[in-house]
Amino acid sequence: MFSYWETKHFFDYDLIVVGSGFVGLSTAIHFKKKNPKATVLVLERGIFPAGASTKNAGFACLGSLTEILDDLWNMTQEEVVKLVERRYLGISSIRKKFGNATLGYKHSHGFELLDESQLPALDQLASINKLLKPIFKRDVFSQVKKKERLGFSESIQSVVKNQFEGELDSGKYMNALWDLAHRSGVRILTGISVVEINKDEGIVLAEDAAGEGVFEFKANQIAICTNAFTQKLWKESDIEPSRGLILLSQPLKFNIPWQGSFHIDKGYVYFRELDGRLLLGGARNVDKAGEISTNFAVNPKIKAHLEHLATNIIFPGKEIQWETEWTGIMAFGNKKTPLIQQVGKKAAAAVRLGGMGVAIGWQVGKELASLLSSD
Repeated sequence: MFSYWETKHFFDYDLIVVGSGFVGLSTAIHFKKKNPKATVLVLERGIFPAGASTKNAGFACLGSLTEILDDLWNMTQEEVVKLVERRYLGISSIRKKFGNATLGYKHSHGFELLDESQLPALDQLASINKLLKPIFKRDVFSQVKKKERLGFSESIQSVVKNQFEGELDSGKYMNALWDLAHRSGVRILTGISVVEINKDEGIVLAEDAAGEGVFEFKANQIAICTNAFTQKLWKESDIEPSRGLILLSQPLKFNIPWQGSFHIDKGYVYFRELDGRLLLGGARNVDKAGEISTNFAVNPKIKAHLEHLATNIIFPGKEIQWETEWTGIMAFGNKKTPLIQQVGKKAAAAVRLGGMGVAIGWQVGKELASLLSSD
C-alpha cells in the first residue's frame, strides 16, 4: 500500500529506463541533456547493474588482429570497419567527457599473442592496417620485436601490438556515470525487478524486495537497456545471453615483464596486470553452449582452461594463487552489432552489446536517446 505522496510523485515519468548499466545510464543522461525539463527514472533489479557493466575486465579495446580477421569471415568489410570505428569513437568520447584520471584510464596499448597456427594472420597485417587507416590515420597493428623478453611460453611465436588500445577501471567509470546522472536530475531506483512492459501503453509492472507486490509505473516512453536479460521483456528479440568468467590472482611474488592489455585466441581470452595481480578472463569459446546462461555460476571447464593458460602460457613454470573469481553476463545475437530500435509505440531498446559495453555503451546510449527524443 502506497501513500498519497508516493502515488502522486513517484510513479509517473517522461522516460523510464530499465537497466542501470553503461547503456541505461548513458541513455538517461543523454535524454536529460536533450530534454532538460523531462522527468527520467532508471530502474535496476540489483544493488549494482546485474549484467556485465561492473563485472567486466576493464578493457578499452577495439579488436585484435585475429578477431578482426575472424569478423571478416562473418560480416561485410563495411560492417567490420564501422564496428571498429564505433568502438574507437566510443572510447575517445568517454575519455574526452570524463577524463583519463576519472576513468582510471591507462593508454598502455593492446597486444595479441600468436602461436604457430595463427602466424598466417601476420600476412594480413598490412592489409588490415590499410583497411583501418581512414579511421586512425596511422597504422594500428605492428609486430613486436624481441617478444622473448616478455616471458611468455615458447609456443608463442609472435606478439602483435595495437597502439590505440588501453585499459580502465570499470568501477570508476560507473561512479562517473552515477555522479553525472544525479547531477543531471536522473532518479535511480535499485532493488526493483521489472516483471512486464506494455510497450504501446508505456506501462512498467515491477516488484521490489519490500514485498509490496506488483505495482505500476507509467511513462511517455520506455527504454529497454537490459542487454543479456532482454528476452524476458522483449520476447521477439534475438538476444542470446553468454556468461564470461574472470579470475583474479593474489599479489604476484615475481616481477611482471610486460604491461598493457593482452588477448589470445581471436580475442576470446584476455589478461592484464591489475594492482600487482593477474586478471585473466574469457574463453567462453571453450564451451559456448554451456555459457549460454543467465546464471552467474562458474563453468569448471573454462576455469581449468584459464588456469592452464596462466601457468603454461602467460607465466610458464610460475606458481599462481587465485584470490577471487566472478562472472558477468553479456548479450549476443545474429549480428555483432548493437541493436537499437523502436519496439512499440512507447518503447525502444538498445541491447546486444556483444561484450563491447565499455567501448560502445556511451555512444549506444546517445543513439537511443536521440531515437527517443525524435518521437
